[in-house]
Amino acid sequence: MLQHVRPAATLLLLFTLLTGIAYPLAITGVAQALMPYQANGSMISKGTEVVGSDLIGQSFAGDRYFHSRPSATNMPDPADATKTVDAPYNAANSSGSNLGPLSKALVDRVTGDIDAQRKAGVEGAIPADAVTTSASGLDPHISAEYALAQASGVAKARDLPLDRVRALVASVAEGRLFGLLGEPRVNVLRLNLAFDALKGS
Repeated sequence: MLQHVRPAATLLLLFTLLTGIAYPLAITGVAQALMPYQANGSMISKGTEVVGSDLIGQSFAGDRYFHSRPSATNMPDPADATKTVDAPYNAANSSGSNLGPLSKALVDRVTGDIDAQRKAGVEGAIPADAVTTSASGLDPHISAEYALAQASGVAKARDLPLDRVRALVASVAEGRLFGLLGEPRVNVLRLNLAFDALKGS
C-alpha cells in the first residue's frame, strides 16, 4: 500500500508547491513588474491620499460634483441578518437590482430618480444611465450625455462659465475602444478631481 501512497503524496506536494505557491508568486511578480497600477487595483490618489479606484464607482454629495449613475448594491441589515439595506457601490456585494420591467419598486425608484434629476436642473431628455443601475452596481463611468446634462448645475454651484465646464467634461471623456467599441464615457471620480483642481472653483 505504501508504494501507492508515496507517489500520490509526492505528486500532491509537488503540485501544491507548483500551482499553489510558485505560479501565483510568478504571476504576481510579472503583474507588478509590467502593470503595477492595474495590479494594485487602479487606485486614484489626491496628493498622498487614496480617494478611490478607476474601476469602482462611488457616491458624490452636493451640487458642486457630478453624480454617478444609481447603484443597486446592498449589504446585510445590521439589525436583522435576514434582511438587506441599500449600500451603493458596495464592492463586497456587486449586483444589479434584479427587478423586472413590471416591478412597482423599479417603476417607483426610476420615477423618483427622474423627479430628482428635474429638481437638479436637468432639462430635456434624461439619459438612461441617470436613472438606471448597471449590472454590477459599481460602474465608475457615466455617458457623455449624462455628464453634459449635469454641466449647468455644476457650473452654477462652482460659479464657472458653462462653456468652461463643458470643455473640461470633453477633455476628460474617454472615446470608443479602438474607435469602434462601446460609447463615449466619463469617469466620474476623475472628472470631479479635475474640477477640484481648478483654481477659483
